[in-house]
Amino acid sequence: MKAALYPNFQKPNALTCAREACDVLADCGIDVSVSEIFRKDFSDKPHIIFEDISESAKTADIVLAIGGDGTILRCAKLLIGTDTKLLGINTGTLGFMAGLEADQLDKLSLLTTGEYEISQRMTLDVVYHGEQGDITATVLNEVSARSGSFHICDFEVYADEYLIGRYRADGVLFSTPSGSTAYALSAGGPVIEPDLECIEMTLICPHSLFSRATMFSPSRKLRMKDTTTRDDSMVISVDGEHFASIGIGESIDICRGKNNINFVNLIGNSFHESLCKKMCKPIK
Repeated sequence: MKAALYPNFQKPNALTCAREACDVLADCGIDVSVSEIFRKDFSDKPHIIFEDISESAKTADIVLAIGGDGTILRCAKLLIGTDTKLLGINTGTLGFMAGLEADQLDKLSLLTTGEYEISQRMTLDVVYHGEQGDITATVLNEVSARSGSFHICDFEVYADEYLIGRYRADGVLFSTPSGSTAYALSAGGPVIEPDLECIEMTLICPHSLFSRATMFSPSRKLRMKDTTTRDDSMVISVDGEHFASIGIGESIDICRGKNNINFVNLIGNSFHESLCKKMCKPIK
């Protein structure tokens, strides 16, 4: 069995956590690989294999993303189209997508016994039909569209070529169930179990008294068309990263992704446990 580490050493205690994880995995007889750029941080560990993470993502049985939710999202992109499993270890602030906390590394021994569950998380594929050709991306959390100058936007949304509605809002989010507890939650959307398959549409600060999040079947093909009349483009972001800018009459297509991401669950009902512990904290 082979495990690869994808650490974010900008997070507190990530280096200590990664080094300890290496030792636990090695004691279990699991081969461990780390990117060459971290050689000096693991030079005293002879059992470490140094290779590029893009290669490890294809050959490892599991990748451990050590950091926060952003680290897990970036790691997930590397695993798209592979059968490699993903386990997030939280050393960040929230770490809602993480399967383990930094003080639970002893649970890694369960990887050798098979005493764990796999949660298949759906993705979204987004396409922008630009003048230079199509631009595509796959996201685990959400696609967001909003004004680049923070003005209110006018746009239309279609489902299978049928006009769902014309909207005025600061923007719109198209989210997976995994992304329902991210930006969409802050925008007033519902909490969705990550194993459920659907596409959530949530308006950002809509100029309406009667706006609610809408859930679509995963088989729907959605289109968002910019109808803002002023000379201002909508900025499209995918999992928090810039994707494209579109102008009046231009559109993006969103549909269920062709690939799932396989998350490892070592401690049982980790989604609801995280929901209670991390999302229901008092303000003070």
